[in-house]
Amino acid sequence: MADVNPVPSAPQQPAAPKRRRLLLPMLVMLGVVLLIVAVIGGVKFSQISKLIAQGKVPLPPAVVTAIKAPYEEWQPSVSAVGSMKTMRGVDVTTEVGGIIRSIGFKPGQEVAAGDLLVQLNADSDIAQLRSLEATANLAGTVLKRDKAQLAVNAVSQAQVEADEADLKAKLAAAEQQRALVAKKSIRAPFAGRIGITGVNPGQYLNPGDKIANLQTFDPIYIDFNVPQAQVQAIAIDQSVTVTADGLPKQTFSGRVSSIDTQFDPNTRNVTVEATIDNPKRSLVPGMFARAVVSSGTTQRYLTLPQTSVTYNPYGTTVFIVTQHNNDRGEVVLTAQQTFIETGPTRGDQVAVLSGVKEGDQVITSGQMKLKNGSPVKIEERDAPLNDPSPTPQER
Repeated sequence: MADVNPVPSAPQQPAAPKRRRLLLPMLVMLGVVLLIVAVIGGVKFSQISKLIAQGKVPLPPAVVTAIKAPYEEWQPSVSAVGSMKTMRGVDVTTEVGGIIRSIGFKPGQEVAAGDLLVQLNADSDIAQLRSLEATANLAGTVLKRDKAQLAVNAVSQAQVEADEADLKAKLAAAEQQRALVAKKSIRAPFAGRIGITGVNPGQYLNPGDKIANLQTFDPIYIDFNVPQAQVQAIAIDQSVTVTADGLPKQTFSGRVSSIDTQFDPNTRNVTVEATIDNPKRSLVPGMFARAVVSSGTTQRYLTLPQTSVTYNPYGTTVFIVTQHNNDRGEVVLTAQQTFIETGPTRGDQVAVLSGVKEGDQVITSGQMKLKNGSPVKIEERDAPLNDPSPTPQER
């Protein structure tokens, strides 16, 4: 076979010049970007450096509320919550059973002591009483006749003594029956207001069945608990002021009438009882109420809202507003933290014993975002009240 000569391949072009042509524009673009970034960064750095050097970095002021610290007359007192309790109250019941003949009251009616409330059927008991009374009368007649016969020695002394004993026994039996008849008339044991009844005429009552509740309303008691640390401020006959939910703008006055003889071992509180005048019967037994006992002489304290005080492990502090002029002559308000010593509290108020002077402008809200020297802006809207007897501001 004849040899076949291979076809020679075309010569390859070098790739280096082509890569260089693509890389050159990319390097130019990258250089331009870096130059722009460097210029911008240099300008910003120069501006920030000038501001820092001049101390003119602006900080927006924090919005707060504030009050000028005033002095107020302060009556020391002990406040507590308690429950109204009737001075006298019972469930009217019956000692004997019987059919109800009539009911002599209406629910909610004021009754006097001795008023007839319920009359039970007592016809058979009255008839029995009449029989016993007749027997007792006969025994009295026999005794009178035998005494006349004893005077002429017609009967013995023993017969007269037997007649006397028989008369006493028959009188006692009649008296016992009379008491049973009286129990069929159920009367009010004291004056008060009768409650709702669940009985009706013709109904049979068993001994001990409840007829209605009878309560006295004027005066009325309030029982409240006082902590062990405050019991020395309570004494018999101290004045007490009482307010209750549901009775707005009504205040009731009274006196401390009793202090319990022992403390509760679980809470270390003692129960105090006060007698409150209740002429309009507005206070009702079981009602929740607040009692304030006045104790000691009137004091004069510098007061602040309790929201202005911050309690820390290292001390109690407030922020006071100070003012000064900046380099441009503008008045700038700043917050300055200071330590204080607090005293008793009353409503929304706390007494300040030291650390604040009268007239100091004290921040009352918004202090959580402050530190010494923070600029502040004071607004009076929704400012906490410095109120000894607070009520919801939404009302």
